[in-house]
Amino acid sequence: MTEKAQYRRRVGAVRPSHLMYTGGVGALVDLPNFAVLVRGIDDWNYDSFEWQDLKEPRLLRAVNGLLGDPQGTQVTELRPAPWMDGGDSDPNGPASRVGVPVLPFPQWLRCTACNALGGLDSKIFRFENTRARRPDLARFFHENCTVKRKGTRPLAVAARFVLVCKHGHLDDFPYATFVHRGGECAEASHPRLEMLDHGGNQAANVKVRCVNCGTERNIRDAMGQRGEVTLPRCRGRHPHLATFRPGGCDEKPKPLVIGASNQWFAHTLSVLAVPPTSGSALQGKVEQLWGDLQNATTPEILNAFWGLQQFRPLHQWSQAEVWAAMEAHRAGAQGAPAAQPPSYPDLLTPEWEIFTSPQAPEPTEDFALREVDVPQPLDDVFSNVVQVDRLRQVRALVGFTRLDAPDPEDPTLVEVAPLSRSRTPSWVPASEVRGEGIFLRVSDSLVADWEQRVAGSAALTAHRDAYAEFRRNRYSGRVLESDDPLRGWPGARYIALHTLSHLLIRAIALECGYSSASLSERIYAGREDERRTGILIYTAVPDAEGTLGGLVSLAESERFVRIVQRALRDAERCSSDPLCADRLPRPPHEDFLHGAACHVCLFVSETTCERGNRFLDRRFIVPIDDPELVLLPGLK
Repeated sequence: MTEKAQYRRRVGAVRPSHLMYTGGVGALVDLPNFAVLVRGIDDWNYDSFEWQDLKEPRLLRAVNGLLGDPQGTQVTELRPAPWMDGGDSDPNGPASRVGVPVLPFPQWLRCTACNALGGLDSKIFRFENTRARRPDLARFFHENCTVKRKGTRPLAVAARFVLVCKHGHLDDFPYATFVHRGGECAEASHPRLEMLDHGGNQAANVKVRCVNCGTERNIRDAMGQRGEVTLPRCRGRHPHLATFRPGGCDEKPKPLVIGASNQWFAHTLSVLAVPPTSGSALQGKVEQLWGDLQNATTPEILNAFWGLQQFRPLHQWSQAEVWAAMEAHRAGAQGAPAAQPPSYPDLLTPEWEIFTSPQAPEPTEDFALREVDVPQPLDDVFSNVVQVDRLRQVRALVGFTRLDAPDPEDPTLVEVAPLSRSRTPSWVPASEVRGEGIFLRVSDSLVADWEQRVAGSAALTAHRDAYAEFRRNRYSGRVLESDDPLRGWPGARYIALHTLSHLLIRAIALECGYSSASLSERIYAGREDERRTGILIYTAVPDAEGTLGGLVSLAESERFVRIVQRALRDAERCSSDPLCADRLPRPPHEDFLHGAACHVCLFVSETTCERGNRFLDRRFIVPIDDPELVLLPGLK
């Protein structure tokens, strides 16, 4: 087998959800023997197999809106990851040539036997991947190692430091320049380097030495604010695209270990495939047919065109309703400023309207729900309980960030790195999951009364002040003094609904047959001018039909009462009390953004929580502190 053919071999596998949230385009993925970087979508090949894009018009419009193309002409497809069945049964067959392309990164390696350090272009390391059925054995080795080991060639592993900047750039650590303190080796133009790595999680355990001149330097000299002056300016490198920013980058890069969790954050959008409500369905049809409808500048012209074939989908509405929708669309298009900053689209309103509609929509293969009676012990707490027998969630990856996660309220706060060399890609990666769920609407009056009680409380003030401090102290210092520190503050209602959601998830996981990591949440809290009090708990199991009925059945009267009572009873006690119960987000711990909450009582997995285990506090749900703060007093 030629060496070129080996580079086409599979070196590992990830789940579709992994490509959405933890290891997508531009991310480093740790394999057993080396690390790889997922390449940009320009290099994803769909020509050698049949595939179908994921149809979800609402998500497609949202992606285009976020990328600055509200007309929806830019991104036209939501594509699943390239994959073809048969890779395990016939590892040399057609399926072996289908997959997500990656490249080794970092491209500096260290020999585990002699500590030799060098880049892939130095030719001292070679790649082997000779067993097609064992991608986990793919590795690099030091070909001419001076330390002899019987029966095997010494393994070469990734040198574990990279450079990252807040603009999303990623680069190899400049070991040769660093060890020579910005200069060149006095003894050789291409010096031989060694990395003495004594293990552990501290940079002080790693030392780089030049074999030719004997100079050595500890990696700790590059760490922290004082260490930044020892590093060169960022080169503006996007290795996943094989590009550099034109004119370079003026940022000082930060050194990271390749396994650092802040080297990559996904920037995603997700929607539930809910049937459109009457108004949104008509508006969607008008947007879809606008190329023909825009010529109808008067109701009379619309009437003349009404019988044409392309206008047949509009006949379920009256001409007056269609004309009103056309006028609204035309006014929106003309009234919008020419250059509008990207903003997060409203993805929750159509879902909220469906879940709270007095009449359930007709069941489809993607969505089916039925409302059940609220059991008597809980009728003062919940105004609606809905069993969602079938649902489909579609997720799209629109970019990624480094150092800081995308802000859930301000898409311009953190610079998003592109997925392709073109700033206007015609498609983006996407995945879908099918499952089931329970929708709960908490009593509006109950929440409104509670909000009035806690409005001026010290606990809520501490949460609000902590959020403002968190905005000021973002890791990469992006927030300006002129910015509103409370921009994006979710409010007291969100904290209460979010906390209740976590309590229910932990109780549900003990009975429904799914683990808590297989569940997910969507919180419908709305804004001050549009109050909402909804919680959706649903299965989010990737690559499987998560519709076994175990979750939906828990909405039945007797079982639902038991679940809620158990959740609240467990919330009153935590094995970390009194430390947990007394905790408020005060200095120096503002960045945690949670109060009486911890891994024992409230935290769930990152794939389950929509806000990273922030905005949680048991004292707002059950009596562990001031009784006036409790949303559900007296419920047993």
